[in-house]
Amino acid sequence: MKIAILGYGSQGASALEYWNSPENVITVCDQNESLELPNGVKAQLGSDYLSGLTTFDLLVRSPSIHPQDILLANPNASDILNKVTTNTNQFLEVCPTKNVIGVTGTKGKGTTSTLIAEILKATGKQVHLGGNIGTPPLEMLKENIKSEDWVVLELANFQLIDIKRSPHIAVCLMITSEHQDWHHNFDEYITAKQQLFRWQEADDYAVFFANSPHSRHIVSASKGKIIPYFSPPGAYVENDHIIINTQTVCATSEVGLRGKHNWQNVCAAITAVWPITQDVEAMRRVIKTFKGMEFRLEHIRATNGIDYYNDSFGTTPETAIVALEAFSQPKVIILGGSDKGANYAELAKTVKDSNVRSVILIGQTGPAIKQALETTGFSNIIDGGKTMTEIVDVAARQAKTGDVVLLSTACASFDMFKNYKDRGEQFNQAVRALP
Repeated sequence: MKIAILGYGSQGASALEYWNSPENVITVCDQNESLELPNGVKAQLGSDYLSGLTTFDLLVRSPSIHPQDILLANPNASDILNKVTTNTNQFLEVCPTKNVIGVTGTKGKGTTSTLIAEILKATGKQVHLGGNIGTPPLEMLKENIKSEDWVVLELANFQLIDIKRSPHIAVCLMITSEHQDWHHNFDEYITAKQQLFRWQEADDYAVFFANSPHSRHIVSASKGKIIPYFSPPGAYVENDHIIINTQTVCATSEVGLRGKHNWQNVCAAITAVWPITQDVEAMRRVIKTFKGMEFRLEHIRATNGIDYYNDSFGTTPETAIVALEAFSQPKVIILGGSDKGANYAELAKTVKDSNVRSVILIGQTGPAIKQALETTGFSNIIDGGKTMTEIVDVAARQAKTGDVVLLSTACASFDMFKNYKDRGEQFNQAVRALP
């Protein structure tokens, strides 16, 4: 079979390893003309890397490539998308267990997926966690998955837009406008998320955030049992406790994750595992001890009476808002980065009302954020500089004893950094270098 692997990131590399067998002839198609490939692998590199794909029997799309780009590059082949598969589709087709939980949403996917996995582990289940975090789906097949095991997948819209299978339990978290630089419009973003639920059957479960009309609309595509969270009959918060099915799981004060927004993620995880286990003690242990993931409101260090938090994973105004709301003390926040077409008006209002001492502006979106802040009357706005060392030094000089310095930029990172991880790692390094 002639196979084209479209895009050679981590999922493209795992696709090559998976399909690389004597009966297949594989060509890697990528826009990077200097890409280094294993010996014997054919390549189609450069700006026209998606053209001429009609000669292949199978096309393996990497998440970064929009299906529409494949169509546009092959205008005389209107049915070419029938040849397309993805790592996620292939994994769901061949996965040795049907016990699969998929989690999507705008933010909170990684935290919720990890919480689900940790709760199931605490009840004695064998669990495999991957997808958009950690291990690419096809790489997970190396983990000797058994039929009784559980698989938890964090799934982004890039992976879902052309998915043809749904997991047994699918979760939709809070939905806000995101990735409008990749999608043609917000409706397409919503439709992409719906694919996680579209192929479910009557004995499957669809879990959604009760307070989000978009989440409710997304799960309406499911034929399964639709269950809200943050509202009965799923897990919800009442009188400062998290409750499900009349059982108290824990007090909100016991939640190890910082910020009230994480109560949503905890309730989502509890609701998702409830059809599997009602071991409230195991849930409580995990919820009390789980402190979060790297670059998600991660406490880096305290020095000179100032606490430094890294929320580099947050790349929207909404995530910056919830990060600000997680702290009552005065804050110095670092905002700005590459442009995803976001609106900063609501963020600016939150900054004005959230005990923010200073805003350190960086990157391409700095001027737009400054304009939004000045419209609210907030004026303590400072240029952060061109390097992370400069940015952290400026923030440290603005902060006072008892303050929080918060990297929660409300923007993507690609103007100044390789990605959010690079930005986060550079922040950590600069903070640890402070006296």
